Amino acid sequence: MAEYGVPVTPEGLLPWSWAAERLALSRNYWVSTADARGVPHAAPVWGVWLDGTFLFDTGLDSRKARNLAGQPRVVVTTEQASEPVILHGLAEPVGEDGAIEAHLAAYEAKYGSRPPGTRFLVRPVVAFGFIEDPAHFGASATRWEWPRA
Repeated sequence: MAEYGVPVTPEGLLPWSWAAERLALSRNYWVSTADARGVPHAAPVWGVWLDGTFLFDTGLDSRKARNLAGQPRVVVTTEQASEPVILHGLAEPVGEDGAIEAHLAAYEAKYGSRPPGTRFLVRPVVAFGFIEDPAHFGASATRWEWPRA
């Protein structure tokens, strides 16, 4: 993003710990999906960031769940638009088993109950983050990528 003054080297950019903190502390998140025709859909959700993955829930018949059934690509953003973290990843439905017990406990501690709907676990592929104000944007806009399996 040369037109924004973002450096080409990673020196001085935001560390991943900055993003992980915002992902963990956000109370509300935006989840964006698309249907088979590519029509986008965005909706606020509750969720938890834990161990490098994001867990959220939605009704089985919701547009999000229907979209994810046919197209697992998803975008998740934190609630604070002036210091956002934007995750692009793949969402998979998960049950209530031992593999996500820590996520369920964290969700309950955060919101006072376990997620009642269909649960999805998002595994990030790439993430972006920045500090919006003019003094920081060019020096802070950051991209993190996960190794492909």
